[in-house]
Amino acid sequence: MASAYLRAELECSICLNIYTAPVTLKCGHNFCRVCIARVMDTQEGSGGYSCPECRQKFQEWPALHRNITLNNIAKNFLSAEPDQEESGVLCTHCVDSPVPAVISCLFCEVSLCDKHLKVHNKGPEHILCDPTLSLESRKCSIHKKILEYYCTEDETCVCVSCTVIGKHKGHEMESLHEASGKKRNKMRNILQKLLIRREEMEGRVQSLQEHRRKVEEKAAGDTETVTVLFRDLRRHLEDLEKRVLSEISGKAERVSLSMSDMIQELEIKKDELSRKIHHLEDLCNMADPLTVLQESDTGDLCDTEDGDDRERHDKFLHDGGDVAGVSHTLHTLSDIIRGVNVYFYIQGAEDISLDVSTANNKLLISEDRKSASRTDIDQNRPDTPQRFPVWPQVLSSQSFSSGRHYWDVDVGGSDGWIVGMCYTSIERRGWGQSVIGNNKKSWGLVRSGNQYSVKHDNNKILLPADISSNRVRIYLDYEAGQISFYELCDPIRPLHTFTASFTEPLHAGLWGAEDISLDVSRKSASRTDIDQNRPDTPQRFLYYPQVLSSQSFSSGRHYWDVDVGGSDGWIVGMCYPSIERRGWQSVIGNNKKSWGLERSGNEYSVRHHSFRILLPADISKNRVRIDLDYEAGQISFYDLCDPIQPLHTFTASFTEPLHAGLCVWKGCIKICGGDQM
Repeated sequence: MASAYLRAELECSICLNIYTAPVTLKCGHNFCRVCIARVMDTQEGSGGYSCPECRQKFQEWPALHRNITLNNIAKNFLSAEPDQEESGVLCTHCVDSPVPAVISCLFCEVSLCDKHLKVHNKGPEHILCDPTLSLESRKCSIHKKILEYYCTEDETCVCVSCTVIGKHKGHEMESLHEASGKKRNKMRNILQKLLIRREEMEGRVQSLQEHRRKVEEKAAGDTETVTVLFRDLRRHLEDLEKRVLSEISGKAERVSLSMSDMIQELEIKKDELSRKIHHLEDLCNMADPLTVLQESDTGDLCDTEDGDDRERHDKFLHDGGDVAGVSHTLHTLSDIIRGVNVYFYIQGAEDISLDVSTANNKLLISEDRKSASRTDIDQNRPDTPQRFPVWPQVLSSQSFSSGRHYWDVDVGGSDGWIVGMCYTSIERRGWGQSVIGNNKKSWGLVRSGNQYSVKHDNNKILLPADISSNRVRIYLDYEAGQISFYELCDPIRPLHTFTASFTEPLHAGLWGAEDISLDVSRKSASRTDIDQNRPDTPQRFLYYPQVLSSQSFSSGRHYWDVDVGGSDGWIVGMCYPSIERRGWQSVIGNNKKSWGLERSGNEYSVRHHSFRILLPADISKNRVRIDLDYEAGQISFYDLCDPIQPLHTFTASFTEPLHAGLCVWKGCIKICGGDQM
């Protein structure tokens, strides 16, 4: 009695079987993990979820907490239950001492041991089968005769009388052996599919386990590198050391936990497949055709969807264990500790110069091609496909298609600018898509008045703080797909990092309202009202005060710092040389070919492909850093405060060389360090 009560308590209310991998909902009710997951799947899209027992509502997919205690009780109960097959079927003729039967005769309705089987009638009407106590189930319920045929129309077993005088008269019949043979063939096909799927699932489990091992090994390697680096920097870097180590271990742990959960789910599904396979193998090997035919249809045994599992599995293998982003934080240590020469990935800023052929005719480019100023005097440059005809934008001469690079921009002379990066193929015309950050081809850091933001694909992210140092850095990691913006305060402060898969080389790009500069040697750009009368070439930005660097980067790791203290309206970033030169799409960050860090008044944001992400804080210093890791496909922006603060990282697959780009709404910004631009 107690055993029956315990069994009732251990049964899942969904499948009515003993719990398998039981989990608990917030309401306290328990279910098999597979059962409750299936129920929740059916409720998806209905506006919420509910417990099948108490109907308690959940707004989101409820957390399934594994009930280890209940799982152990269920396993112990199953192992303690007596095996029902041990009782067996006894020989009908062995009255004095019961002997287990080895076969049953359907004609005689008796079960026989080995001894009595030898003397049993061997006539064809004496049909033998495995020992059974339910001989009546093998006879026709109407005529009380042995079931010998299978009606294919009604899909049922019938006796001889049913075929002659019963309701199955005239129907197409098959012998039990013929019908069961066909069903066995069908089950063998299903069995083969299940075996293949189980093998595939085992392979996925192994690949995830191997990938997890590599992630843990890489995390351990990064941890060792970080430990050595911080040991050299001694006590004044202790806090930063803990933060970086925590980032590594945290990412590795999150990846490992996620993979462990998926492995557990796959193991449960694999066990379910094994159970189905074992069941089908037993049916395929069973000699009794009637049992095979009376088994419920097995066609749905193979209908198990695992598309989501495959997508999650592939996603883990491609990007689940990426802990390489920590390397970008390590790179900025050289700006935090003065006098300490830290070499991690890159050693110097790019020497970027502005490409006059891309500059808008309202942008005045200095002789050294390092500064851009907004002017009302048309520069009369030739109208070429490379030029931005609408917005005051300009791209760098250089582009980057690999590696890590950075350059600094002095934006102190302007309160309206965009600096960033863009593809060479960025739109040059139009009122929106050509602006850095307003398209999928550009990523920009924007200042508009006192507002700073980053922008990409016309998505704006406001930055939480002003850039107080007037200098920003743009960092590109091409392979990592990251464009980062930094404020070059003391210590350097990251602003934002865009992450993308870069498909083109990236150019630095400037959008200027007043003055913006790269450095003293073609390093600065200033907004001016005096038209510079430059020829209108395809490379020039026609409508927006933007300028690109002369240099472009198609590999490696690079960074550069920008002094943005002279402006509260600017964009710094990177772009492809194919960035649009006319129209709104030509602004850095307003297209797919550029990535920008933007200040607009007191609002900071990053932008790419017109998608703007506001940054949560002001840039406390007037210097930002742009980091490029071409191979990693990363452009990152940092605030060069103390310590350096990451602002945003763009990740992309770069397809063109990348130029540094500046956009100045007013005032002046200047590239003041980093890779030679």
